[in-house]
Amino acid sequence: MFLNHRDAPPLLGHADVPARVTESYILTGYRFPTYTLRQCLLSALRPTNETGNFWTHFLPVFVFAYHLVEVFGWDGAPPAGDPFFYPLWNYVLGVLLLLAASSLAHLLNSMSLVVREVCFFVDYGTISAYTVGSSLAYYYYIHPRAGVLEAGQGWAANGSSTEPPPPPPPSLLASYGFPDAGALFEAFYVPSSCVVAIICILSCCNTRQRWRRHRYLIRTLVFLLPFLVSSTPIFYRLLTRSPYPPASASFASSASMAGYFCRHCLWLVASAVFNISKVPERLAPGRFDVWGHSHQWFHCCTFLSILDEFHMIKGEVRAVLLRPMLALPEEAAAAATLAALPGPTASATYGVMLLLQATIAAIIGWFSWHAERIYGAERDQLARQGPKGHKCH
Repeated sequence: MFLNHRDAPPLLGHADVPARVTESYILTGYRFPTYTLRQCLLSALRPTNETGNFWTHFLPVFVFAYHLVEVFGWDGAPPAGDPFFYPLWNYVLGVLLLLAASSLAHLLNSMSLVVREVCFFVDYGTISAYTVGSSLAYYYYIHPRAGVLEAGQGWAANGSSTEPPPPPPPSLLASYGFPDAGALFEAFYVPSSCVVAIICILSCCNTRQRWRRHRYLIRTLVFLLPFLVSSTPIFYRLLTRSPYPPASASFASSASMAGYFCRHCLWLVASAVFNISKVPERLAPGRFDVWGHSHQWFHCCTFLSILDEFHMIKGEVRAVLLRPMLALPEEAAAAATLAALPGPTASATYGVMLLLQATIAAIIGWFSWHAERIYGAERDQLARQGPKGHKCH
């Protein structure tokens, strides 16, 4: 099954590589951190302890793409480049970059100690960007007034309607005496998601240079914050009535949201348990070095959570396409105080993501510079000595 090249460097035990590249309870299958790019790429077909980590996030790229194609084949769907799909494309790019960066980080991290650090800084950056991509999709498709556009703005499912949609239902907070809460949410939801994403990458990158003892716990818990912030529209929808008429096709399409969201949460909990507990390798060190260790299960669970999240978003996209207007409110006076939700624009979607990516790139550059200062001398020494000259401490 695997390619065994005579010229390939031998795989080593945990005592034969620098402590920086070892993982708890993984005893064999290590690559010495002096691989060339070609050797790293070929190692995807060798039984290393990173092989499964690569494939469990590389193959899902194609699974996700398969489910994505369905969206653009729906009857009456606008072209893929229509502004209606801008939030979806930002979410899709976030997911694909996350999967690609994660798989490549595990494949290429044995080029040097510094490259290893940079690989995982990029990995954390794409996770943070993915959370903002999710927020954009939630805001435009799951928001309590999703699909409500200004008259003449954006695309309408009937293809010709120029009449403004009926006003949306009054917000839950407005009914409790907080009429400005909806406006505050719309003003700060996406910016808050971006700020939280930046906090996440700063925290995760710091765990590679500080806080090493509890790094897995910190990395897991730090992403609880963006989950809570991003999921605000979902919590709102779960606590209130559906904005779609009960007999409509949109209502039927949106009815699966709660089930998919619960599964999404369950997979996230399972991934957190694997990442923190280091089970099963903790129970039998050395037995799960190549296949079946916790990080591979962590990858599987995170992708399954993404897949259920995507099915949830697809259901809401379908609901908006079937009926780009919401149910009439029970109290017209309360509805009159609510403005229509603006439709997605390039600046509000791609612009936000580009600005975030620029900020993340600057953070990665700063931490990479520190990694060069910390590990540069050791990297050069390992390159001169090789595996045989390396002495473990």
